[in-house]
Amino acid sequence: MRILIATDAWRPQVNGVVRTLTSLAHAAAHLGAEITFLTPEGFPSIGVPTYPGLRVALPNRREIARRIEAAAPEAIHIATEGPIGWAVRGFCRRHKLAFTTSYTTRFPEYVSVRTGIPTSVGYAVLRHFHDAAAMTMVATNSLKQELAARGFGKLGFWTRGVDTELFHPNDPAKLDLPRPIFMTVGRVAVEKNLEAFLALDLPGSKVVVGDGPQKAELDRRFPLAKFLGEKTGADLTSHVAAADVFVFPSLTDTFGVVCKAVHWQSVGFAAEPLAAARARGGRRQSGPRLEHDPDKWRPVFRNQSNRTINQITRR
Repeated sequence: MRILIATDAWRPQVNGVVRTLTSLAHAAAHLGAEITFLTPEGFPSIGVPTYPGLRVALPNRREIARRIEAAAPEAIHIATEGPIGWAVRGFCRRHKLAFTTSYTTRFPEYVSVRTGIPTSVGYAVLRHFHDAAAMTMVATNSLKQELAARGFGKLGFWTRGVDTELFHPNDPAKLDLPRPIFMTVGRVAVEKNLEAFLALDLPGSKVVVGDGPQKAELDRRFPLAKFLGEKTGADLTSHVAAADVFVFPSLTDTFGVVCKAVHWQSVGFAAEPLAAARARGGRRQSGPRLEHDPDKWRPVFRNQSNRTINQITRR
């Protein structure tokens, strides 16, 4: 089966969408499916305001049509709601072709955090985008329920898994830092809510793995935290395995692919309620959850750190 997937998120970006799509392509090949990606490659692009280093493509109708016709797909899936996604949606509508979509990014919240535009405006735009699809795929039942309550229809599941050959609790990196180690992994940007984590008074060490536009600012404001930059492959998994507590403070992610992988590595977990629920299903079936009120985070972290310290002293 020939499948075309349109996405605005693509290499060299490092994010959950890109990781999910590249993993999908690898798995699909073993199932006899041939996936072609229609990406920003080859299109002119412009920088995203308030987000240094991130660019969006400026596709044109003729090239979009040429790429789709060259792929001759039997199915079309639109993974993102950016310019590429809108252009492919338009092609499908004009040619009366069925297509599916994914809801993978909380753009209304992202845009609201950066610009102050009400999330209601963003959700109205996204409802219009996805209403034309035969099905909109989401990763979790909680997200399905949330979107249904916001007026989205024809919702289906596209769940996530873990590469168990890569993510495992063996061979942790040797980090010469005071214990317990509280670690977060991901893009260092304002929508990830890292400041709420870094501002907490915690024992041991706070470690941030990843890169992004807010890294220099947070590094300057929180000199006691360790910013280790981007890690990939076995280097990433060994660092995660070295943590005592993994922290996921984001309130805007639809899933958080890294959360599921961290649970598979048997690392303690602290997150806001929905992220904690989404991460279940790995080796650890429960973990402390953070409330949206940052003042309620402190006892949660304190309890987790005390349990971790007790475990360390018993080793």
